[in-house]
Amino acid sequence: MTPDQTTPVQTPPAGRPQLRQWELTVTAVADAPANMRRVTFTAPDIAEFTYRAGQAIVMMLPAGDGEFGRRDYTIRSLDKEKGLLDVDFFMHGDGTHLTPGPAFARDAKIGDKISVRGPRGGASFREDADWHLITGDECCIPAIFHILETMPAKAQMHVLIEVDNVASQIALNDVREGLSATQITWLHRGDQKAGPSDLMAEAVAGFMLPHGRGHAILIGETSNVRKQRQNLISRGLTREQIASEGYWRPGRIGGHDHVED
Repeated sequence: MTPDQTTPVQTPPAGRPQLRQWELTVTAVADAPANMRRVTFTAPDIAEFTYRAGQAIVMMLPAGDGEFGRRDYTIRSLDKEKGLLDVDFFMHGDGTHLTPGPAFARDAKIGDKISVRGPRGGASFREDADWHLITGDECCIPAIFHILETMPAKAQMHVLIEVDNVASQIALNDVREGLSATQITWLHRGDQKAGPSDLMAEAVAGFMLPHGRGHAILIGETSNVRKQRQNLISRGLTREQIASEGYWRPGRIGGHDHVED
């Protein structure tokens, strides 16, 4: 995108919340772990931006042939003093045939402008919970680690993350030190392709629920999230104790599922 290129304003379909629109300008682009591309934005009114870690913005990204499409991306960080907002894009694909999000992150240049709406989403830390369980795959790492960065240091957090192998792991101390009650378990799928599987569902089924009132944040591939949600409900968690969002589905470009069954 060029600095003077604009994106169309779209009215949300009936029933969707009326999210505030923001006009963001790219100020920096850099690689980030693991296999992420971090795009830093600013806006004249960025000081008014308020969100909870784990929430996302809806970006209007070029989708080819002059068209634009909605894509949800988690906010990685916000520095109001500097007026900067970071979004990490997971660079999946073979590097040549990228979907709109990674393609935008690869090609973004300082001065590019983009229209976004938000924030949105309910997958965030709950102050009233005695413990948290959070699960996700690679594309969920920005949300997961931003929650870990911003939650109370003594919060009891159990984290399950699915990745290809050990090379995709990120050390907790590289994100934040002093999280003594946080436990991260990395699940390696090896040669298995990312997508629907029982890997995370089995890990959740084997997770012993701690005492007290819990809260689960389940994000990732939609069918995997649904399996995890159903397991936790069958074990006594109420629907109000589970925030579950499908970030993606095989064969679908874009979209975001609120998993409620």
